[in-house]
Amino acid sequence: MKRLCFVAAMLFQMLFAIAQQAIGVSEKLVSPQINDDHSVTFRLYAPKAVRVEVTGDFLPKGVAAVEMKEDEQGVWSYTTETSLAPELYSYSFIVDGQRITDPSNVYQLRDVTTITNIFIVDGDDSLYSVNDVAHGAVSKVWYESAALGMSRRLTVYTPPGYETSGKRYPVLYLLHGMGGDENAWSELGRATQIFDNLIAQGKAEPMIVVMPNGNASQEAAPGETSQGLLQPSFMLPKTMDGSFESAFPEIVNFIDKTYRTRRQKSSRAIAGLSMGGFHAMHISKEYPDMFDYVGLFSAAVFRGEAEKSEVYAGMEDKLRTQFAKRPKLYWIAIGCEDFLYEENVGYRKLLDSNSFPYEYYESDDGHIWKNWRIYLIQFASKLFK
Repeated sequence: MKRLCFVAAMLFQMLFAIAQQAIGVSEKLVSPQINDDHSVTFRLYAPKAVRVEVTGDFLPKGVAAVEMKEDEQGVWSYTTETSLAPELYSYSFIVDGQRITDPSNVYQLRDVTTITNIFIVDGDDSLYSVNDVAHGAVSKVWYESAALGMSRRLTVYTPPGYETSGKRYPVLYLLHGMGGDENAWSELGRATQIFDNLIAQGKAEPMIVVMPNGNASQEAAPGETSQGLLQPSFMLPKTMDGSFESAFPEIVNFIDKTYRTRRQKSSRAIAGLSMGGFHAMHISKEYPDMFDYVGLFSAAVFRGEAEKSEVYAGMEDKLRTQFAKRPKLYWIAIGCEDFLYEENVGYRKLLDSNSFPYEYYESDDGHIWKNWRIYLIQFASKLFK
C-alpha cells in the first residue's frame, strides 16, 4: 500500500512538473508578434507534433500554408519573409493535419462555420484600429416583422455625438453575404472602427449605419435566437427567394420611427457584399424612390432560382425605372480574381447597353473580407456629399 502511494505521488510530481514546464513555455510565447519591420512571427508550443503549418490570408498568392520549424523546447515558429502591408489578417495553425486556433491569441472571429485568429498590422492611417477619436455607439435592436412573422434583430451604428446633437442623420443600410448575419459587418468588416475613423478624419459624413440580418428565415445570428445554439450554415431557406426584399420596407420604416433620420431618398444608401450585393441591387430597383446611393460589392447578380420570384421578374424594365429617377451614385466593385467577376462583367454590359450610368472600381484578389472592407471605405467616402 505504501509503495502504491509512493508511485502515485511520484507520478503526480512528474505530471505537475510537465504541466509547469508547459505553462512556463506557453506563458513566454508571443504569437503573433508584429515586428518593427512589419514582418510577423507565429509561435505554437506543440512538442509532440510531427508537422505544424500556418495558413492565412497574409500569405502570398498561391500559397495555402507554410511549414513552421521546431526548436529544442517544442516551440514551432515561422516569420514572414516580407513585411506585411497595413491590414487586418486572419490565420490558423494546422497540426498534423488538424486545423486549430492559436492558443496564445485570444482574438478570434467566426465567419459562418469557421473560427480564425486575427491580427492587425497598423499603418500611418489605420482605419481598422480603435484610435484616439470620438466613438459612435453600436446597438443590437429588435423589431417586429409582420411580413416574415417574427421578431428580428439589427445591428445599428450611431455616429459620435448622436445622443446629444439633436440632429437628423442620413442612413446607410449595409448588407452581409451568404452565411453571414447582422454581426458580420461590425465584427469581420470592422465597420464600427472604419466609420469612427473616417468621420474623425472628415472623409465621411456622420451617418447611421444599419446592418440587418439578410436571412429571411432567421431571427438573428446563430446562437442568439430562440432556437438556441443552432449550428451556423451557408444553406439557409428564403435567402434569395424575394422574401427579404419584399420585407425590407419594414426595416426602413422601423429605423425612421426609432432614430432621428433624414427621411428622403437623397439621405439613404444601400450596399452589400456578395448575396448582400444581390439584395441591394434588387431592393434598390424594387423601391426606386427609397435610395439615392447603391453599392454592389462583389455582388451575386444572376441566380437561376431567383427568377421564380416576382421580385426578380422584369429586371431590365425595373432598372430602367430606377435609373430614370437619377440615383446620385450607383457603385460597383469587385476583385479581378473573384469567382463572380464574369457575372459582374455581364451585369455591366447590361447597364452599358441601356446607358445606365455607374462607377466601377476593380481591385486585386478575390471574394474576401480584405476587399469588402476596402470597398466600404471607398463607398462611404462618396455618400451624402
